[in-house]
Amino acid sequence: MSNIKEPYKLFPVIMAGGTGSRLWPLSRELYPKQFLSLTGQSSMLQTTLNRLTGMHCENPVVICNELHRFIVAEQLRNIGMLSNNIILEPEGRNTAPAIALAALTILKANPDSDSLLLILAADHIIEDEINFRKSVTGALELAQLGKLVTFGIIPTHPETGYGYIKRGDKFSHVSVDLSETGYAVEAFVEKPDLSTAETFLSSQEYYWNSGMFLFSAKNYLAELKKYRPDILEACEKALNSSMPDMDFVRVDQEEFLRCASESIDYAVMENTSDAVVVPLSVGWSDVGSWSSLWDISTKSEGGNVLQGDVIVTNSQNNYINAESSLVAAVGIDNLVIVQTKDAVLVANKNDVQDVKKIVCDLKLEGRREYYSHREVFRPWGKYEEIAHGNRYKVKRITVKEGEGLSLRLHHHRSEHWVVVSGTARMTLSGESKLLVTNESVYIPAGASYSLENPGVIPLELIEVTSGDYLEEDDIVRFSNRYQN
Repeated sequence: MSNIKEPYKLFPVIMAGGTGSRLWPLSRELYPKQFLSLTGQSSMLQTTLNRLTGMHCENPVVICNELHRFIVAEQLRNIGMLSNNIILEPEGRNTAPAIALAALTILKANPDSDSLLLILAADHIIEDEINFRKSVTGALELAQLGKLVTFGIIPTHPETGYGYIKRGDKFSHVSVDLSETGYAVEAFVEKPDLSTAETFLSSQEYYWNSGMFLFSAKNYLAELKKYRPDILEACEKALNSSMPDMDFVRVDQEEFLRCASESIDYAVMENTSDAVVVPLSVGWSDVGSWSSLWDISTKSEGGNVLQGDVIVTNSQNNYINAESSLVAAVGIDNLVIVQTKDAVLVANKNDVQDVKKIVCDLKLEGRREYYSHREVFRPWGKYEEIAHGNRYKVKRITVKEGEGLSLRLHHHRSEHWVVVSGTARMTLSGESKLLVTNESVYIPAGASYSLENPGVIPLELIEVTSGDYLEEDDIVRFSNRYQN
């Protein structure tokens, strides 16, 4: 018999920051893994939200980096969950401040309800979604009793890449018949070496730290005030000076950057006497590397995981992902091969944790490949670089129906646009006209222009840019419909 008290509201809070550098070259700083479709048609963010179907949740709150705001908005819009519910961090400050921003925002809009927060990462895989939902529903009673619930993954092997939670005594309450077993948290443990991880596994007293939580918004803020009042104060000031911007809550940058960078584990969970761990066995993975993605993926003959146009012979236990061209492999074993339009990764599966070192080297060398793909998404659509050379660049541009590029000019480059399909409304130096398939326009350096797609199908253009300086920061905007 359930003892869940009514009324309550359950708010999913989705942490969508991070760069996912270990999954380079698919994951880039401008388009990290949580927005990729790695195991199905939906992105990892969308899958995280879709697995909550049937749990009677309120609309989610998504916390993300300023750089990713339009990607998040578009992905929420595509699954019908966009409702002024994206909190933008000017800069990452770890999980304790991010959750505080969400708790404060939710309580401000729902002051009279028992607001429970389900904290989830946007980039986790959960294979057994039915049991996941059952465990979360069962743990609601613990949260309503004032407990700060963390979900611990029952380990299946001695993993050295995760932190651990050691359980203490089983939680009991004389007046409540709880529907979910919880244990007092005895300790949070850093990532162990192999020998220690083997000891943890055999003891059956340790769980992987999943980074998923469930608690009352009021209780979390009360504990944060008790142990880290400086973080709470900084978040309150940042939100008090926040600005609404379309579907976003844009917190005050100056105030938020004064906030300490601290995880919820260090700031609250390791200090509070109300921490409870609920064990989970749901096929969980944080997809932290190419080898972990191979682990959870369906294998073909020979233990290979093949995505895209791939042909293999006499090859076993490989992960091969071809984005835009044929990849053929002969006589290889235990490798990761990932091909994108602008990069190829070849790595031994045992060494994929070091992919992040490649990303660091690319960043130090100032190379674009660490930061963005050739295909770049914008609120109005996207563009893909097709070719470039000395003093020229060619792009394919797609503008969504009803969207457009706001009024602007370039000082150092001229542009020539050719319509491939659709209809363009072009305004050049104050004069407007419609362009249809195979028509073109020349935009000289220093001329003001804007572009709209007035049609009901996407507008496709080829842009040829030439000049002394071709980077994206050669732009002066006179109006800005997207704050971008």
